[in-house]
Amino acid sequence: MRYFTVREDIHTTGFPALCASCEARHRGICGSLTAEQLTQLAKASSKRRAEQGAELIGEAENVESYANVLSGVVKLTKMLSDGRQQIVGLQFAPDFVGRPFRTESTLTAEAATDVELCSFPRAAVERMMVAQPDLEHRLLQQTLKELDQARDWMVTLGRKTAAEKVASFLLMIARNIDPTMQPGQRAVAFDLPLSRAEIADFLGLTIETVSRQFTRLRTEGAISIEHNRHVILDDIRKLAASSGD
Repeated sequence: MRYFTVREDIHTTGFPALCASCEARHRGICGSLTAEQLTQLAKASSKRRAEQGAELIGEAENVESYANVLSGVVKLTKMLSDGRQQIVGLQFAPDFVGRPFRTESTLTAEAATDVELCSFPRAAVERMMVAQPDLEHRLLQQTLKELDQARDWMVTLGRKTAAEKVASFLLMIARNIDPTMQPGQRAVAFDLPLSRAEIADFLGLTIETVSRQFTRLRTEGAISIEHNRHVILDDIRKLAASSGD
């Protein structure tokens, strides 16, 4: 079941002005479309907001639509046969939520924070891929990017120490929020999209270990933490060194 709290129509008879300023329009899959094609897609699209914790699509659910993340973070989880869940990934703007060429979802997508999405019917996207090969190319690029990230995360989970895992986790979020981030730049700030328990689950650590590593990084001057969830990367170079990369 989906729990979208707001629905905003973005249909337009001309070039969709909302799309022109959309982050996904420039860096996401929509960047491969012409103005005419973008307008056609916008006519079948809707802009939606979902509150933190809302399920966007469930595992084994029929896929009827896809979406671009406009803001916020989406959490991807996999259910085990005994009911346990494993977090397998996070998605940020302008990531594409959904798996083309499948009629059934293999993961659960949940709003890790309040999110804003641009949603469009699966059939409309599939028609557009036939008409515009560059769109299919963009989707392939994102799939390969996710594959690279999954391989990097396998190294993080399998070989890195607890300290390196926590530092890598923070850097992963920061790099998705600010793709141009450089080691020597000024501080980057964000709210953690996961609770301490979820971070521990994601990293294969205990909650106590995660808390200790946050305290260590804060003591070393690499990060600051405000109100338990707001993180400021005060020294990106130092944090990168702690990540083992």
